[in-house]
Amino acid sequence: MLTDYRLYKEDVAYTAALELPWEKLQDQVFMISGASGLLASFLIDVLMEKNRTEQLNCRLIALVRDEEKAKKRFAAYLEDPCFSIHACDINRRETLPEEKQVDYILHAASNTHPVAYATDPIGTVTTNIIGTDNLLNFAAEHGCRRFAFASSNEIYGENRGDAELFDEKYCGYIDSNTMRAGYPESKRCGEALCQAYIRQKGLDCVIPRFTRSYGPSMLMSDTKAISQFIRKGIAGEDIVLKSAGTQYYSYTYVSDAVAGFLTVLLKGECGEAYNIADVRSDIMLKDLAAEIAEIAGKQVIFEIPDAVEQAGYSTATKARLDGTKLQKLGWNARYSMREGLERTITTLREMAE
Repeated sequence: MLTDYRLYKEDVAYTAALELPWEKLQDQVFMISGASGLLASFLIDVLMEKNRTEQLNCRLIALVRDEEKAKKRFAAYLEDPCFSIHACDINRRETLPEEKQVDYILHAASNTHPVAYATDPIGTVTTNIIGTDNLLNFAAEHGCRRFAFASSNEIYGENRGDAELFDEKYCGYIDSNTMRAGYPESKRCGEALCQAYIRQKGLDCVIPRFTRSYGPSMLMSDTKAISQFIRKGIAGEDIVLKSAGTQYYSYTYVSDAVAGFLTVLLKGECGEAYNIADVRSDIMLKDLAAEIAEIAGKQVIFEIPDAVEQAGYSTATKARLDGTKLQKLGWNARYSMREGLERTITTLREMAE
């Protein structure tokens, strides 16, 4: 299991030891959608570590689509009374858990990679709108203390050429009349729904905006460029670059991303959005490919993407986020891009042996 590997255990222990107001989660019920995903699964490992080491007694409800996959991922917790798996379709309200009280909700379920955008554009949109509305309504009806909507750097759209870094007020161009727009536009709508529930239902909501995240908890089915590069690296193959590689993006290692999320959840202000980003991990795609190739002892080669891949690619050429607002709450990324990549590749190689 992933939780057995040294570097991953170090990351979980480090995140669980952060100086945060953890007492807010003492004896609380925390429901997490998309629980098997890269970020949510790491968060669950952190909270279960906190339960184990400091008796936080935070009961976790993991909402998943594939129960068998979730049981394998969270095998270490299946007998723990603080953990449960609930298989459901969040787009169908009647499938959500029957709970009297849920104190915290993280909505992290979403298609998050190019092939999924291209092959399931309807599901991409509905999960971010209908699913979000269902969970917000559930939160309002179940006395939820705080709802967190996992948003994305993609909501910023194209850089208009007037900003080097996107702060939380930036709004760039998105051509809404395309299939690929389904993801960023529905994330924007999800954020708007949070604001509507704050005003109309008095719900407490925060909006962490994640950058392109990576780490050893990544899903092998993920088709984002960084995930493809990493898979090639751990397989001992050359890194395949499917463009000129001049796209300039922000990235975040999973433990830093979840540390940022916990800072937003426990210290952020209701209604506010926060970029989880550190400029040390801003990098051009061609340089990212070269870094991974160097770590793996391979080289970078160019390949034309197929039509399905191309349809799901972002057209944004520069999307660097300003993390100043979150840093003012006390968050700072621990790892540089190089360090995060080395930890990811080392752990995934060990798991593949």
